[in-house]
Amino acid sequence: MTVIVNDTGFHADDWTQGYCGTTAANDSVALDLPSDTQPEDVALTPTLQMIRVDFPSSADGRGFTIARALRLRGYTGRLRARGHVLADQYAMARRSGFDEVEIDDALAARQPADQWAARADWENHNYQARLRG
Repeated sequence: MTVIVNDTGFHADDWTQGYCGTTAANDSVALDLPSDTQPEDVALTPTLQMIRVDFPSSADGRGFTIARALRLRGYTGRLRARGHVLADQYAMARRSGFDEVEIDDALAARQPADQWAARADWENHNYQARLRG
């Protein structure tokens, strides 16, 4: 099982439409991207509603770059980080463009909802906001 984390806490996964790989057809509604995806190679079609980006390790930050690049290219649909994202990385995930994070039950048990909630005010708790004073 998995847990979906967003700014309001832990939730059950409500996405039921499945995922296609990176070479999806034009009518795909969701893509599942590996961490080595080149964002410029992703076809942003009008039917695309969800993109899920894999994080194979908490030390692998390529997913943050993919999210930012997709948002800069104009993608406005749902963007989900999946895998080894830690509570400490939640603010970075949100700032880079992710709407939510998908973690497994084991990680949710080690890092409960209160640890993620402590980072939910990600817009006000960054070094730039502190510098602006």
